[in-house]
Amino acid sequence: MPPVPERWRALRAAAGPIDPGELDALWADLKTVDASSILGSWRGFAFPTGHPVERVLTGSRWHGKRFVALDDAKPLICRAQDGGLYSDTASGRGEASLWNIEFRGEVTATMVYDGMPVFDHFKQVDDDTLMGVMNGKAAAVSADGHLFYFGLERE
Repeated sequence: MPPVPERWRALRAAAGPIDPGELDALWADLKTVDASSILGSWRGFAFPTGHPVERVLTGSRWHGKRFVALDDAKPLICRAQDGGLYSDTASGRGEASLWNIEFRGEVTATMVYDGMPVFDHFKQVDDDTLMGVMNGKAAAVSADGHLFYFGLERE
């Protein structure tokens, strides 16, 4: 199997559809990350798997996430019609906080949404790149049982 950076670049560049199994395998090979180390602004993108959340984020003009402090995370930084950025608290049902939480047997940085039973878990690709996976109740899981995968690049 190719090394992680090469697999990441190939999946990042893929037009889709990407098999979620490939993303699961890459996730398993990444290093966990501590919540306090990911503070800052991040530009986001969805891996094109056909997950329903992709359409929601495209419709909201999702730009990324902003982690101001462990207790002040903005999960849906979106681009307004005038080009400015804002925190879409309506779609996200509030904002969020950062924690170190176990997921798939590993403790890693996780964003906990304030108003939804949803967690975004993060692992490190490199110092400026994170892979995220959305987990939670049925709203986070598509009809075929696959989770939503996305990437974040430090701004």
